[in-house]
Amino acid sequence: MAVEFIPIDRDAPLLLPPCIQDYLPERHLARFVVEIVDQLDLRALVEAYRGTGSQFYPPAMLVALLFDGGATGLSRRRKLAQATDDSIACRFICANPHPDHRTIADFRQRFLTELAELFVAILRWAQAMGLLKLGTVSLDGTKIKANASQHKALSWAYANRLEEPLQGEVAALLQRAEAGFTCTVDRPNPNYS
Repeated sequence: MAVEFIPIDRDAPLLLPPCIQDYLPERHLARFVVEIVDQLDLRALVEAYRGTGSQFYPPAMLVALLFDGGATGLSRRRKLAQATDDSIACRFICANPHPDHRTIADFRQRFLTELAELFVAILRWAQAMGLLKLGTVSLDGTKIKANASQHKALSWAYANRLEEPLQGEVAALLQRAEAGFTCTVDRPNPNYS
């Protein structure tokens, strides 16, 4: 009996223009990163570009790209630039433009102090949403019974003390990225529902 295979035609035109949103799962880390970065105050970064005549990549896009790259182990600028061509998640973050490695490196170098603060803010958001444990970025949709015990609740003072290790860890990740090493942060579980 003859076996039939699904025809593969890589030259077939699409009926409708593709939308990058259609290719990325709804609960993907890149969507979370873009959503959080869009809520951050990036005025200091935007105002640093005033008075120049050229067009630049939006700071929000580059912040999201750098954070996602760090969270997924793509902190080297050349790998990150290549991922804007190869990775659906990076293409989603960039909305299809492809910043080169020099642009990524210059942005990281120019705003190193601000990036450290922004990365801590992103991690604080993730921690507040229950998506983060120190050193691990994870997304999970599992619903379990919980006990809202008084012993498990965080006081404001304790929550502020938790921020200090986050700042130290972000500083260490940025130093490693500057030195050309990749950061290793656990990837989200691809089997969540």
